[in-house]
Amino acid sequence: MSVRVRLTRVGSKKNPIWRVVVADQRSPRDGRYIEAIGHYNPQTEPSTIRIDEERLQHWLARGAQPTGSVKQLVKAHAKGSGEPESLSTSHAPEPEPAPAPVAADAAADAGEPAPGAAEEVDAEPDGPKAEPEDPAADAEDAVDQVEGEAPEAP
Repeated sequence: MSVRVRLTRVGSKKNPIWRVVVADQRSPRDGRYIEAIGHYNPQTEPSTIRIDEERLQHWLARGAQPTGSVKQLVKAHAKGSGEPESLSTSHAPEPEPAPAPVAADAAADAGEPAPGAAEEVDAEPDGPKAEPEDPAADAEDAVDQVEGEAPEAP
């Protein structure tokens, strides 16, 4: 008898909720199982994953093979993130909000040094500054190199 740790669907129509079960591989997906060791609800935000780690280790030690989706759930459960990436719903992740400026940033925006902040030192000494690169000149240099001519000095 080959034992698998897999998901079985228990939710109603258009309401998928999954149990993590230990079952014989020959039994149908939603059929007979040996033991239920957890559940997964992808509809909550963040997704709810509950797995009895002790029972999972018990069955894995006795040769039970987890399916790919169960491996991802166990990894997400151990990480504490809630929802595994490949089992996630099709909604796009929301961008993180920008952090609010702190006092030093606000003072720098106003042109004043922040209280207790050291004055910034330029990394380069005062001198001639490099001119911005011209993309057309770069293209001409690339053509010259391909043709075998030496590039012209600016």
